[in-house]
Parts: sequence; C-alpha cells; structure tokens
Amino acid sequence: MLDLNDIAVFACVVEAGSFTAAARLLGMPKTTVSRRIAALEREVGVRLIQRTTRSLNMTDAGRLYYEQSSQALRTIEEANLRLAEARAEPSGTIRISAPVGFGGHFLTRAVVDFLAMYPKTKVELRLTDDNLNLVENGIDLAFRTGILADSTLIARKLGSTHRLLCASPDYLARCGVPEEPADLTRHQCLIAGPSAASAHWVLDGPHGQQTVTVAGRFAANEMQAVVAAAIAGYGIAQVPQRMAEGLIDDGLLRRVLHDYTTPAGGLYVVYPSSRHLSPLVKAFIELAAERWSAAGTGEADKAAAESTPGNSRKSM
Repeated sequence: MLDLNDIAVFACVVEAGSFTAAARLLGMPKTTVSRRIAALEREVGVRLIQRTTRSLNMTDAGRLYYEQSSQALRTIEEANLRLAEARAEPSGTIRISAPVGFGGHFLTRAVVDFLAMYPKTKVELRLTDDNLNLVENGIDLAFRTGILADSTLIARKLGSTHRLLCASPDYLARCGVPEEPADLTRHQCLIAGPSAASAHWVLDGPHGQQTVTVAGRFAANEMQAVVAAAIAGYGIAQVPQRMAEGLIDDGLLRRVLHDYTTPAGGLYVVYPSSRHLSPLVKAFIELAAERWSAAGTGEADKAAAESTPGNSRKSM
C-alpha cells in the first residue's frame, strides 16, 4: 500500500536536487531517504530516479509521477491549512468600517460580544459616512447600506430595512396632515442628503410605486440629525421603522400616509475579493450574520438609522 510519507520524501528529493539536500531539509538520515525512495519504487513497480555517484536524474516515469503526485500533495497541504484555520481560535486585529450612526446600535453590541468570545482579538472601528477604499485604508471589512454599486468587493447581504413617513404632532397641527403622496409637495420635507434642494422620494403603496418630488428647509447626511429635526417640528421625515415606532409610542412623532413606506433597502457586509478571508474576519462576519438574524427586522430598522432613505444609492 502506498505511503504518502514516501511520496512526500520523493517530491522533496526532486525539488532539493539530491538525497543529501533532501535529508537535510527533512531532518532525517540520508539512508532513510534512500530507503523510502526504494520502498516507493517497489510499490509503484517502476524506477523513478536514476542514481549515479555524481548526479540524480528522474526517469520519464519519475517525471510524470512527480508532476501528478506533487499536485496531490499541494492539495493535501491546502486542506490541512484550511482545517487548521477552522480549528484555530481567532486572534489578531480586525479593522472594520461602518457609517457613524451604525456604530451606536447593532455594531457596537456585536463587537462587544466578539471581544468576549475571542479574548485574543482586537477590534478597530473606523466610523465614517464616507465609503472608504478598503484596500488602500487597510480595512478588513465594512458595513454598507442601501443599493450597492458594482465593484470588485465581495458583498454578503445581512437583511433588508424600510422607513415610515413621520412628523411631530406640533408640525401636523400647524401645517396639516398629508392624505396622499402628492400632498408632500406642499409640505416641508426633511432631506437626508447634503443639500436642501428638491429630492425625489420613492414610496411603495397600495397602487404600486410612486415617485414624489419634495423639498424643505433642512438637510443632513446623517439620519439621526434628520430625525431630531422632525421631532423639533421642522417637517416630515422618512424614519426607520423600529425607531419610528418607539418615537410614536413616546408621543414625539406621528405617522402619516400609513399605507406607504420606502422601498426595502439592504444592509451588507463587504470585503476585498483579492484578500484571503482569514478566520478572524470570517468569525466576525458569521457572528454579525447570526446576531442580525436573531434580532429580526426591528434591529434592522434601528441599524438603518445611519444611512439615507431607501431611494438613495450607496456605492461600494
């Protein structure tokens, strides 16, 4: 029966160029190396190496056997490496990028759980609303929301989110309650974006999808600021569902256009496709996916509070 150790010794002899060099690399006597090669040749029934006092040459059969067996050995080594990685406890530093508001909700709790589960790890969070180049900035993975543009990044979708239209009771008492999407054109709307100029809100409702042009006096590129402006009575905003429900229960906001929501947007974790996914990064992604699934849509809506409404486009 073939002994894989004999095949490994044979490959080492070929690559080292001599029995002496192979013995040194393998840490075994030269006689043991010679004995293993002889045993292999007896097992396969052909001469693999021609031995002379001055040189070592492979036979045609030996050359063919080396080409095939060395590939098999590399496959086995790769399998052993993957198995070792899977069994190893994650350790080292993981660098994560995420939108600013996201760090205060789902992500912070996931990081705390991760550090508790894996004491040999460190986490560096870079909270920014800019979509950083992951490779240039040494980021291992990033969380992105909205609609992802095409890129070379690998993306895994964790879930979907949507938002409700809300305003403060004071604003509605002063300005009236919209009864249909077209009424929004006559209201102050709080724009989630860099400009207070007109924007387009896409709404899903009983008659399908509608697009409404809206405008207002206030804009912010961070959702928590938009929600604060809504509570202060400056207009109608699109608010993540679970956040909206809590503020409605507290009497700070009221929902308008009950039959309408924004189209569902996604939450994604992305990482460079050119980088081998280390056990450390893989462990964090799996933890995040597990926590997200267990939290359900309520947590998804909370975490969405950092990004622009569902009609916005967030590139990778």
